[in-house]
Amino acid sequence: MKKNIKRLDDTLKSLIDEYTGFGEPVSSRVLYEKYMSHVSPATLRIDLNKLEQMNFIHQPHTSAGRVPTINGYRKYISIITSELNELEYDKKDILRQLLIRNYKDTQLALHYIKQILANESDQLSFVAEPEVSNDYLSDLQVFQLSPRKLIFVLSLDSGLDKTVILNTEYDVTDAQLKKMVSYVREDLLGERIFDIAHRYLNEMSELVKKSNFLLEQFLLELHKAFTSISDFYIQFDGKLSFLEQPEFDDKKNIMNFMTLVQRQDLLINMMRNHDNGDDYNILMGEDFGDGSWYDFAVIYAKYEVFDIPGYLGLVCPVRNNFRKNITMIRDFAKTITQTTKQGLVSVNK
Repeated sequence: MKKNIKRLDDTLKSLIDEYTGFGEPVSSRVLYEKYMSHVSPATLRIDLNKLEQMNFIHQPHTSAGRVPTINGYRKYISIITSELNELEYDKKDILRQLLIRNYKDTQLALHYIKQILANESDQLSFVAEPEVSNDYLSDLQVFQLSPRKLIFVLSLDSGLDKTVILNTEYDVTDAQLKKMVSYVREDLLGERIFDIAHRYLNEMSELVKKSNFLLEQFLLELHKAFTSISDFYIQFDGKLSFLEQPEFDDKKNIMNFMTLVQRQDLLINMMRNHDNGDDYNILMGEDFGDGSWYDFAVIYAKYEVFDIPGYLGLVCPVRNNFRKNITMIRDFAKTITQTTKQGLVSVNK
């Protein structure tokens, strides 16, 4: 890497580290005295102007110091990637023991983990779990409300009944419907909801593809029904102290934050759409599609419990300790997945 490029990276990293710690615009004098004394003040001012032209930082007021932009935060995260690879959450053994101790109740273990994440980050933590994915299908009934509208009644071993109404694009008679329901009941009763939604129905559709159009379409509708009931729900945890951050001094910002947290459907869809298979993901800025949320970020990672995926993470100001928070979220998710894959935790049925 060329010296001038590295110097720009170091300047941006130092500026964001300072801004993260104190929440005030950062002046060239502070940067020089605390981080960049090996660079002349004149060179530092030139580098700050370059970073501003690159849209990595900006001046909120003419006489003020600089603060990072969303692009600046993205660049910062790429700069510290090598550091993150060297960092490790130092209490993974506690997480493992917590999972093993609560091996009969995975949900309770995740609840405790969510509390630890909230306490150690001082931010709002969350765990997103599939609502009924661990339940088993005990009965399946499908009724016709009209020639192109079906009602699916899915009975689960936990005693819950889930009802899903779907509009179809094809006509079906009562006799055809009974025959198709009988066909799928034989294969699906007694199977886990997650497996039905993500494996069995796909396999069945492949078997009948092009040979039985009506059954293939019915299986597609059934897949929609199972997918809709096995969707995620989010549980949050956090100390009230996270509201003491400067970002929440403004009542409008508090309302924007609460609106974001309440939009669980939107959060789930955004996490799914931006999940690129990496160890962690970050939503901020234009990822939200709503300018009122640009002051915030969602840092999250995917975990698996017995092949059933979930998400855990933080909803926090975009000005946060990315090093610490990314490391925790990444290692929490990995520990959950690795521990449960070893068979040390079982689902509470």
